[in-house]
Amino acid sequence: MSKIDLPKKTMWKAAALAAGLGLAMLSCPVHAAPTSGGDTVQGLYDALLATMKNGRTLGQSGRFTQLEPVIRRSFDIASMARLSVGPSWASLSDGQRQQVTESFTRYISAIYADRFDSYAGQKLQVTGEQPAAAGVMVKSQIIKANGEPVNIDYMMRRNGETWLVSDIYLDGAISEVATRRSEFAAILRNEGIDGLIAALNRKADVLTGTMAKAS
Repeated sequence: MSKIDLPKKTMWKAAALAAGLGLAMLSCPVHAAPTSGGDTVQGLYDALLATMKNGRTLGQSGRFTQLEPVIRRSFDIASMARLSVGPSWASLSDGQRQQVTESFTRYISAIYADRFDSYAGQKLQVTGEQPAAAGVMVKSQIIKANGEPVNIDYMMRRNGETWLVSDIYLDGAISEVATRRSEFAAILRNEGIDGLIAALNRKADVLTGTMAKAS
């Protein structure tokens, strides 16, 4: 083998390797950023269904571990936490806002992990979307195992190139944010923001089985 041939063969091997890597990358599924509000909700539903189908195996803490990152990337958590806390938010330090947002994330993720715990033929489907004053309203249905439909609407807010859930409406009327705000008001009044942070973390621990379930 001449010295002149060696670099050429090395070059061709490198080119073949690069081509192979390129084909491998093309064949791997890529998690694309949602381009519509419906895409975000469908991504959430796909994750919920996958978790439900493995719900018993995963257990409470396993479902929480799978769903928490999905909640973080699908929900406008900072905005939902601010609106749920209400007027008290203005007086909080940056550290307190970060703490309450983190505990709120854990709490919401734990609620989803608890509610969507097993699969018995349920269907989660996006049925359409329409413009709204605050962004886009995504219409959806959850079909229970007994065939009963539950209408759930998602208020979506644009964030750069993607869409995030900013509120959820059960049967088009009951706002998730308004419910949480009412729920948090008494805690804030009696125990302050530190009491709320502790309460949210405690509830998340109970729902994920970190501590014994409350009676």
